[in-house]
Amino acid sequence: MATPTHSIHDVAVIGGGLVGSAIAYGLRDRVQKIAVLDEGDVALRASRGNFGLIWLQSKGYGMGEYSRWTFHSVRQWPRFAAQLQDETGIDVALEQKGGLTPLMGDYETEARLAWMQRLTAQPAVEPYEWKLLDHRQAADLVPGLGKDVTAAIWTPHDGIVNPLKLLRALHTTFHRGGVSYLPHHGVEKIEQIAGVFHLTTPQGTIRAQKIVLAAGLRNQALSEQVNLLLPMAPQRGQIIVLERTRRLLETPMITLRQNDEGSWLVGDSQEDAGYADHVVTLPVLATLADRAVRTLPALKEVRAVRAWSALRVKARDGFPVYEQSATHPGAFVATCHSGVTLAATHALTLAPMIAAGALSAELAPFSTRRFHVQTT
Repeated sequence: MATPTHSIHDVAVIGGGLVGSAIAYGLRDRVQKIAVLDEGDVALRASRGNFGLIWLQSKGYGMGEYSRWTFHSVRQWPRFAAQLQDETGIDVALEQKGGLTPLMGDYETEARLAWMQRLTAQPAVEPYEWKLLDHRQAADLVPGLGKDVTAAIWTPHDGIVNPLKLLRALHTTFHRGGVSYLPHHGVEKIEQIAGVFHLTTPQGTIRAQKIVLAAGLRNQALSEQVNLLLPMAPQRGQIIVLERTRRLLETPMITLRQNDEGSWLVGDSQEDAGYADHVVTLPVLATLADRAVRTLPALKEVRAVRAWSALRVKARDGFPVYEQSATHPGAFVATCHSGVTLAATHALTLAPMIAAGALSAELAPFSTRRFHVQTT
């Protein structure tokens, strides 16, 4: 049945993944009528293929403001998770006990240490605690750590969450909070007529006073329709899922984590493969498995149960994009790779700005203006 066209929403969020859902959640107490337009299962869903890390230590190299923005979200996560559980009864399994980047050999250690020093020395970076651990210190955090792990970078701020429970919790709030979730409403055309956005979908036209483009990799094409240049560079990542065991890993690593229910995730491949998302390759999976076993030898006895690939949502330079269109006021774009890490600040900081109709000056570095190339 076609969606009625006469109703005008205060805000239409285009995209029902973690970015769009977190923004819609944060809008609920500030605007009355919200629609979340989703493509359905045909979408290239980063929200179903991520690692579920809440991670600070690797964010912001080349853009210190991104590190600061990430740190802000990391500190908001306890409040955000508590709000979701109070409202829905769903525990998203937030743990912020610190995190490790394991390093193997002198070359990896020296390179990563220098990289972290350069990252944290950038003027816009808010200082945070981190340290280089030797093997013994890292093994105190990860019993059974492999001898090949000679060092690790540790911060107390990093952690994990169950991303599927997070997405479920956010969508549960829609049903209880008056948000209209509209699957199979992939937006094909955007027009602004007399200040109202008309969104053409396969199910009919949706109208809204404001729109938020949070459609992941589709944001490049959608942004063009509101006169914003947003060059995207999808990056494929592959993940191995291991069977459930008793809880062994309390300190997550950037390449290895154990979920709250006991299953294991092995990941961190980074491939420029265009839009080929539903592809897993044995050489990459073998490399991931080898490093995981070298990191934690006990995993030799744990069986792999499945593997998948997904596309990371990344602008060309890898940093988030937040902007309101100058030619289509009321049209906002929100694009980032770290939809889990930034979910808290998307809900609690970005959404109120969108509801108020203007982004704060702190988000100016994230605008698409950085992609404009001047010619003389």
